[in-house]
Amino acid sequence: MFNLISSPVSIIKGAAESLREGNLVAFATETVYGLGADAENKAAIERVYRVKNRPSSHPLIVHFSSIEYLYQWASTIPKFAIDLANFFWPGPLTLILPKTALAKSYITGGQGNIAVRVPSHPQALSILTEFEKLGGRGVAAPSANRFGKVSPTSFQDVQSELGKYLSKNDQIIDGGRCSIGLESTIIDCTKSMPTVLRPGAITYEMIQDLLDIKINHFNGSTNTIKASGLMKSHYSPSAKVILSNEPKPGDGFIALAEFPTPDKVIRLASPTNNEEFARTLYSALRLADELKLTHVHILPPSEKNIGAAIYDRIKKASYSNN
Repeated sequence: MFNLISSPVSIIKGAAESLREGNLVAFATETVYGLGADAENKAAIERVYRVKNRPSSHPLIVHFSSIEYLYQWASTIPKFAIDLANFFWPGPLTLILPKTALAKSYITGGQGNIAVRVPSHPQALSILTEFEKLGGRGVAAPSANRFGKVSPTSFQDVQSELGKYLSKNDQIIDGGRCSIGLESTIIDCTKSMPTVLRPGAITYEMIQDLLDIKINHFNGSTNTIKASGLMKSHYSPSAKVILSNEPKPGDGFIALAEFPTPDKVIRLASPTNNEEFARTLYSALRLADELKLTHVHILPPSEKNIGAAIYDRIKKASYSNN
C-alpha cells in the first residue's frame, strides 16, 4: 500500500528525499497532477512507465524549479525559446529542445530532444526546490493516470486510478484541485520557428503577442516529433464521448451554463466561462464513469483563449468512438 499524504509544508522535504531515493511521488501542478520520479534514475523512470502502462517510446516532461536548469537539459536554445521561458515560467508551458547528454533515451523516448517546464503550483515548486537542494536536477512527471485515460485534477483522482499500482514507499500528496485543469501548452523549439504541438492555457494569441513572429500549428502529417498528448485518441473516459448538444434521456451532458439541460439528461457540469470549463472538464468525465454512464454529450465552448485546448481534449476523448 502506498503512502497517502496531505500537503502541509512539513512533508515537502520528505517528498523530495523520497524522489532522490528512487520512489514515485504524485503531486499537484497548476495543470494536472503529475507522477514524479528522479529524471536521472533509470529504474524509477521505468516504474513510471509500468505504473502508467505507458509505451516507452512516449517521452516524458522534465520539471525543474527555475530557468537556470534549462541549460543543463537543452543543448541548443533559440532566442524565442528563451523569451518564452522568461515570460511564461513558472507556468503551464512546455518547451521541446535539442537535448544534452544529461537527457537519456529512457526519458526522451529515443529522440534527440527533451521536453521541459517550470510549473507554477507552489507545492510543485517547493518539492522541486528541495529536490534540487539534495542534488537532483529534474523530476520527470507525466500525468498521474493510466496511459490514454482522463488526467487527474485532484489527489482523490490519483488515489482511485493509480493507488493499486503504487508501492508502500511511493507517495500521493494532496495539493488541492488543479487551478487550470488541462495539460500544459507544448511548443516545439527545435526548428527556426516555433510550432504549437498541444494547445493549453498559454494560447496561440499569447505566444504570438510575445514573439511577434509566425507561430506554426501542429500538423500530424508533417510533424514527426513525439510529445505528450499528440495521439488522435487520448484523455478518454470509459463512456462514449460525443460532440453534440442533443443528449438522450439517461445520457450525460457538459455545456456552458447558458445551455439548458434536456429532460431526463444527467448534467455533469455547467461552467460559466471557458476557464471554468477547462477546470471542470476532467472531473465531469470522471463523474460520468463513476455514474456508469455509457454516453456523454459535450457542447464545446468557443475556441477563444483556452477554448482551443478544451476543443483539442474533447476531440481526442471522442476519437476512439468514431
